[in-house]
Amino acid sequence: MSNQAQDTKFFDLHTSGIGYLNRIRDVPIRKGTPILAVTVAALRGSSDDVEYSYIDCNVVGSDAEKLVRRCRQAVDAGKKVLVAFRIGDIRTEAFTYEKGEKKGQAGASLKGRLLFLNWIKVDGETVYEAKPKDSVDQDLRQDGSSNAPAAEQQTQQGDQFAA
Repeated sequence: MSNQAQDTKFFDLHTSGIGYLNRIRDVPIRKGTPILAVTVAALRGSSDDVEYSYIDCNVVGSDAEKLVRRCRQAVDAGKKVLVAFRIGDIRTEAFTYEKGEKKGQAGASLKGRLLFLNWIKVDGETVYEAKPKDSVDQDLRQDGSSNAPAAEQQTQQGDQFAA
């Protein structure tokens, strides 16, 4: 039985890009603590004629969750919060519009799991930048060990997430 658990394989689909954070919210679930969710307006196309793909994400991982929570006040204040992101397991979900001009029509939305933020800019100013993975690995080799959590192994420039 334990051999089966060890033989289980997973296939990850990771999407990375740049986009704006929108609609940061806590989504209540029936049993348990609410889930942090965010909509990422991912940029695509030519820089002269940018298009957006909106991806509704559950935020997973303590580092990503901390960073998104710190951005909430800036997003709520209408500031432009641009991020470099990695989203996992992107998929579509069908739905039916319940109100408005499209009431009764079928629609689709993109869903995923926000896994990682590489950097964050609020109104054009860099407020966070992840330390490169190689630097973390090298720090561990030079030091011999590290008890610091991953969030502490990253550089942060200023604390300007809030309004």
